[in-house]
Amino acid sequence: MNLIQKHLDKNNLHHAYLIEGARESVVPEILAFCENLEIKTSGNPDFCHIIIDNFKIDEAFELRAMSSNMGFSPNKKVFLICANTFSLDAQNVLLKMFEEPIENTHFFLVVPDANSLLKTLVSRFYVISARQDLAEEARAAEAFIIMPTQKKIDFIKELLIEPEEKDEEGNEIIALDSTRAKSLRFLNALESTLHKKLVSKTVFDTEFFEHIFKVREFLRMPGSATKTLMESVALVVPKL
Repeated sequence: MNLIQKHLDKNNLHHAYLIEGARESVVPEILAFCENLEIKTSGNPDFCHIIIDNFKIDEAFELRAMSSNMGFSPNKKVFLICANTFSLDAQNVLLKMFEEPIENTHFFLVVPDANSLLKTLVSRFYVISARQDLAEEARAAEAFIIMPTQKKIDFIKELLIEPEEKDEEGNEIIALDSTRAKSLRFLNALESTLHKKLVSKTVFDTEFFEHIFKVREFLRMPGSATKTLMESVALVVPKL
């Protein structure tokens, strides 16, 4: 199924696309589109494919430098960046970088959840949503809020189990769905579910909503302890 092709016009190509969805389904479409533009996706110095779990400030500075250097080429340049999360510092660097598009240079950022990015950064992109429906996360959130506290903590431990993936040569493969990305998606579903449960009540405590907001912000920061943050959610969310 073509999830993003209808948004891509080779005669009117936007300088920056933000594509929200699963990397394994989105990337092949982007590669095929580039080949259709006669941009080779292998052995081509004008095509750069970056796959990383957490895109930090060092990567942002490197990307800015590479895009500036490649700007001297008369050919179309394409950057395809797949990341599970972007640090706040990196996003601020990218925010300034995308204020002034570079001629003949195009960016495709693929992320699991665009809600994890600064709204001001998202506004710089042509946004395409190719997300699968979040029914599974919604069901998990429904079950989570009726669990006793210890069961909630056990649930978080299961959520954060990340399988070790290695290629044929034994090198570690960056997971398609990091624990940080899964946590952010679950928090979105949990927040939505709690709102639906409590919307009919005239008075209710909003403290746990504020806590979810803070946890979401901390999860976007490099080096934050995902397990500790998510377990704190298990402690503050009431049993409904």
